[in-house]
Amino acid sequence: MAERSALRRAFLESQGLDAANATPLAGDASFRSYYRIADTKSRFVLMDAPPGREDVGPFVALAAHLQGLGYSAPEVFAVDGEKGFVLLEDLGDTTYTNLFANGEEEEPLYRLAVDLLIDLHRRPLREAVPDALPSYTEERFLEEAMLLTDWYLPAVTGQAVPPLARAAYAALWPPLLKLAGAVPETLVLRDYHVDNLLFLAKREGVAACGLLDFQDALRGPVSYDLVSLLEDARRDLDPRLVAAVKARYLAAFPALDGATFARSYAILGAQRNCKIIGIFTRLFRRDGKAHYLSHLPRVWRLLEENVRAPSLAPLQGWLAAHVPPPLRKIPEAEAK
Repeated sequence: MAERSALRRAFLESQGLDAANATPLAGDASFRSYYRIADTKSRFVLMDAPPGREDVGPFVALAAHLQGLGYSAPEVFAVDGEKGFVLLEDLGDTTYTNLFANGEEEEPLYRLAVDLLIDLHRRPLREAVPDALPSYTEERFLEEAMLLTDWYLPAVTGQAVPPLARAAYAALWPPLLKLAGAVPETLVLRDYHVDNLLFLAKREGVAACGLLDFQDALRGPVSYDLVSLLEDARRDLDPRLVAAVKARYLAAFPALDGATFARSYAILGAQRNCKIIGIFTRLFRRDGKAHYLSHLPRVWRLLEENVRAPSLAPLQGWLAAHVPPPLRKIPEAEAK
């Protein structure tokens, strides 16, 4: 810890900044931490991403790409990739989360967020997706979905999932993911939700929607980020708002078959919510981050809604057999 602090101080000094002016900002579910650097002349954000656990390269590359498309990703002022530091533009504190907490009207901000997705998804694939960006492969989707069986279920039952049950769960996903992929592809930002969106009042059009936490972006289905926005693990949304935002998106793409999109949306919602249930459990059991557990009841409600879609009947049946309602609960700490 002291060594990391010394490295951070040395990086700031190399940029002519005083580490004494560094104020910790709220972190995220990764190993990264953030600091606001403020003096009488300027304000920056420092990303501290310990090498071996985090790689700043994707963030830096994607920030430049998003800016090139006209979007408000933070400008990168300095990078030390070897030591894991990035000096960034400070986009401020007007995250959607903060604005909603202060009573800001929801619908205009959600319209802005979906308008950015519309703008991005209208672009040709070769323009929207950086060269050599990996795809959201079936293997990656499946690996994420398995977090439910490999982290959540052992935490609530006290034992590993039986091999046959785990294999049956894994076998459900490939045909579902094939259906989910029947929509066009684009740049998928992956964590497109209110914690990572800001309203920038002095910018116009979709540039008024600031973007954070996009370093895990991949090439994948256009439905994914809309799911991320509207099936938010951290807050409840009015169903009328969800319906209005979906309708706004679909109206922008009249050639997109509505039933195909709805099926993709439901399947990716289920996959994402299975992943989130597993991730929040892992953050608690492995990393000691218990505050994410409060969201699990909401994520279970979202998943239960997902599996009502006819295409997800096999997953609904598996969950009923192996994760019945009494097991859909907040895990407890492991016994010492």
